[in-house]
Amino acid sequence: MTDKIEFYSRNDRPYGCFSNFAPYPVRLRGKSWPTSEHYFQAQKFSGTPREHEIRRARTPRRAARLGRDRRHRPRRDWERVKDSVMYDVVLAKFEQHADIRERLLSTGEATIVEHTANDDYWGDGGDGSGRNMLGRILMRVRAELGRRG
Repeated sequence: MTDKIEFYSRNDRPYGCFSNFAPYPVRLRGKSWPTSEHYFQAQKFSGTPREHEIRRARTPRRAARLGRDRRHRPRRDWERVKDSVMYDVVLAKFEQHADIRERLLSTGEATIVEHTANDDYWGDGGDGSGRNMLGRILMRVRAELGRRG
């Protein structure tokens, strides 16, 4: 078993399912979301028509574009809550899909890294200098699901 697992694209084998763009619908807060990316981006605008627009986006790429559109300001507390929003949706995704839950648990104690130069907060910045928050959340979810047995 490797001590470090890197992923980025939903097409990366065998860990593309770790991507928020991977096609695993999630049921959360009384609604179905096409992907975890849809949910995450929509929560920037929780309780507004923009939330609904993002949920209905045809692709996760489109949902991301809508959520990152600087013409629309996210909710005031977004910077404070974004990590917990991501944790909630990642946990729900792996709770609701047994196949990828087993894939995540099969990684054992390996460090999980979203390896991309495109993001130094959720990813590793491409050179390891990023915060890798998505990887950290995946490892937290793995530990939580492992404790449950």
